[in-house]
Amino acid sequence: MNNFSMKDIVRILPKEYRIEGFSDSISFNNVRPIEEANDESLVWIKGKKENKQELVEKTNAKVIICDKSLLISPALKERKCFIIVDDPKLIFLRIAEQLFGRKKKYGIHTSAVIDPEAEISPNCYIGPMTYIGKSKIGDNTFIDGNCYIYDDVTIGNNVTVQAGTVIGSEGYGYQRNEKLEFEKFPHIGGVIIEDNVDIGSNTSIDRGALGNTIIKEGAKIDNLVHVAHNVVIGRHSAVIANAMLGGSVVIADYSWVAPSASILNQIVIGENVTIGMGAVVTKNVPDGETWAGIPAKPLKEFIEAQKAIKKLTQQ
Repeated sequence: MNNFSMKDIVRILPKEYRIEGFSDSISFNNVRPIEEANDESLVWIKGKKENKQELVEKTNAKVIICDKSLLISPALKERKCFIIVDDPKLIFLRIAEQLFGRKKKYGIHTSAVIDPEAEISPNCYIGPMTYIGKSKIGDNTFIDGNCYIYDDVTIGNNVTVQAGTVIGSEGYGYQRNEKLEFEKFPHIGGVIIEDNVDIGSNTSIDRGALGNTIIKEGAKIDNLVHVAHNVVIGRHSAVIANAMLGGSVVIADYSWVAPSASILNQIVIGENVTIGMGAVVTKNVPDGETWAGIPAKPLKEFIEAQKAIKKLTQQ
């Protein structure tokens, strides 16, 4: 087990940081939640956490990343080292990833099935029992086991696809004929996944019907998400577990779709939008707004409606 000192993390720290307490003998060899730390742990504490002072007093950790709101007494300085930054969680995750993160491996597992026409970078990983069709896989991309990547899928660089995910299957598109029977709409488009995208386990991303389904740079998709045909997810947007995006939904950049939210076909979600947990979105959402509820509405309206319902139930 490696022991790390201040010199190992100073290159990861932001330009503006401050050290309080004994830093010369700083040493840690693991990262843990502050409640579970031992005396060789590196931990962080949220600035807005109500009981942060109590946690810091009680924790066994001797190296703590915090913000300037924490009250650091002379007695604490004698026992612990405090690394003071503006965003403790961000700096902690960078240190944890670089020093303790899972090291990427490269190569194709012997049980994987690869189409002869697939274009796969030599610097990527294809896990056990995964199938890759006539598609392109970029550099430093990690595709875990039991995934199924259909034809006409382009996956960029530094992409992670967790186990059990399916990319490029046909979407749900039908038209009733004169006998009221369903006839399937052709799905002849593809899927484009740009660089630095993360996709969780058991997620399904459908191919486009005529055009492409597009996941733009830096987007993050959680486990158990359904992305229908021709959806566009913007740069650095996030779609969280059990969410459902209907066909041709467009989500602009830097937006957040919370767990179990459902977005109706052809809805446009603006930039820097937050969709609340379990919301059902049936209307376009303008830039910068937060919507919640069933059907979803602006947060202020949702709160007012909840208050009105509460009053009615108390009468």
